[in-house]
Amino acid sequence: MTAALASRHPGSEVGEVRLVLRDDGNNRRARFGVTYSAGTGPDTVFCKAEGLGEHRVLHRNNGNMFNEPDLFASGAPLPVDHPASYLVVIDRPAEDYVIVMEDVTGRGADPRDATRPMTPDQVAHGLRGLARLHSRYWGFSGETNPELAWVRTWAATEGFAGALRTRVPTGVERGIDLLPDEVRSRSADELVGLWWRYVESLAADPPTLLHGDAHIGNTYVLPDGDVGFLDWQVARRGGWSQDVGYFLVGSLTVADRREHEADLVAEYLGALELPGERRPSLEAGWLSYRASAAYGLAVWLSTLGTDGWQRRDVSLALAERYGAAFVELETEAALDRLRPCALEPLSP
Repeated sequence: MTAALASRHPGSEVGEVRLVLRDDGNNRRARFGVTYSAGTGPDTVFCKAEGLGEHRVLHRNNGNMFNEPDLFASGAPLPVDHPASYLVVIDRPAEDYVIVMEDVTGRGADPRDATRPMTPDQVAHGLRGLARLHSRYWGFSGETNPELAWVRTWAATEGFAGALRTRVPTGVERGIDLLPDEVRSRSADELVGLWWRYVESLAADPPTLLHGDAHIGNTYVLPDGDVGFLDWQVARRGGWSQDVGYFLVGSLTVADRREHEADLVAEYLGALELPGERRPSLEAGWLSYRASAAYGLAVWLSTLGTDGWQRRDVSLALAERYGAAFVELETEAALDRLRPCALEPLSP
């Protein structure tokens, strides 16, 4: 641990490390208390490693296994609040890694999940952070940013779609009392097909660096109201609306989303640090945002249809929010306007 902390706390020597909390799920996570025999450093650190069993298989199949360690190891600046990385060790042959990182609760961070939604003002903070991140990498490629040449461009794959399609029916069944008729009446093929169309539509916008999994469960609120983002395992290159729609819809109650979403989308677009001619128009931005509900709906119905991946109350709350947005924002009609002739494979 002394070696891990040396880059940020030179001269410090760790005297004792004690396990405070361990949580093995999608990944293996642990919080450790740290005391020092010389110098000073953080009282706690957070460690993350690759998951086991079916979690590892899914991350391998989805291309997500090494995204977070590669991102932190790259040194690429991330102009949105996120945990500082002290040390990254990657073992590709063993399909494993470990990241020693900041425990953001040491800064008073309040990690959130769907059972504790944000206020519209907090969501506005998060959107301004995403705008800084997206602006920094707007239009980037492996040539403009060689340190990020490994980042995959968002694309729908049959491996991802097949996993969704398998679990969505169970998710619909479990959420039957919370989902609108327009969602309950659709087959898994239809819902995953709309997810597919949305992911493919991301190629129409200038690519940027996406967090890729910016739902509320990967966020925290700081004492000053700013919002940070955890778990960069699904980092991708693609259109901005995937981060914005996924974060905004899932982080607010349905009532707050209805009342504030138009202003919040405008807040994000206005915060982009881009020349006027490169900034998406309000009309185009609203259309892309409307279409984005197809992504969260399929993902959280699938998650609701699994056991042991997320708490049931969390999955239910998010399926309800994305389902309501899907209907109220007329997401399918928005997709038709984005890609009116899109066809997608639906069979394994």
